[in-house]
Amino acid sequence: MKILAVIPAYNEATRIAEVVNQAKPYVDSVIVVDDGSSDDTAAQARKAGAIVVEHVENCGPGAATMTGIQAARALGAQALITLDADGQHDPKDIPSLLSPVQAGKADIVFANRFGQRNRIPMIRRVFNGIGNFVTFAATGRWVRDSQCGFKVFGARALKDVDLRMSGFEFCTEIVRESVQHRWRIAEVPIKVIYSEYTLAKGQSFAHGVKTALKILMRSFLR
Repeated sequence: MKILAVIPAYNEATRIAEVVNQAKPYVDSVIVVDDGSSDDTAAQARKAGAIVVEHVENCGPGAATMTGIQAARALGAQALITLDADGQHDPKDIPSLLSPVQAGKADIVFANRFGQRNRIPMIRRVFNGIGNFVTFAATGRWVRDSQCGFKVFGARALKDVDLRMSGFEFCTEIVRESVQHRWRIAEVPIKVIYSEYTLAKGQSFAHGVKTALKILMRSFLR
């Protein structure tokens, strides 16, 4: 099974090399999608040995993820891992996330930051609860950590997925795709590494509300 990792990145020059180097032992290749960064994210990723695809301008994490998926397909990937560029996900969790796909038990695997004793700030727990509720309202499927960017796509999901939402709402769109295509899902607890840096990179409350409204509007229009 050819396994690739996709890391969407925007202005992550100080973190991207470490994330790439930590992910490389678990996959055949790492693809970094530089989403219009104004720093040297792309150069640092290349130095670390990643395949780099660049957006001319910032398009959003959903668009960057889809670009990475398309690149992985072109390279013949049979399984795909997506993870964040800021270092909040621990690549040591990749084998446990891959396990349900490799065993033929799941088409997509969702990481669950709330399934272990992680020290997660209350505001993040609240945001996640809102995100899960909105996702359930829009898709009819309950996922314990629907907004986490750490996922594994098996061969079927990798072939079918077609993301059209460019912003953070793409996480809910993936859940909707899993319902529409009847993918088998699995959820695996992971470690999460929060710091002042990773917390600052998250969505603000206002942006989260805007994202939720976009999700609901799009779900009713489709």
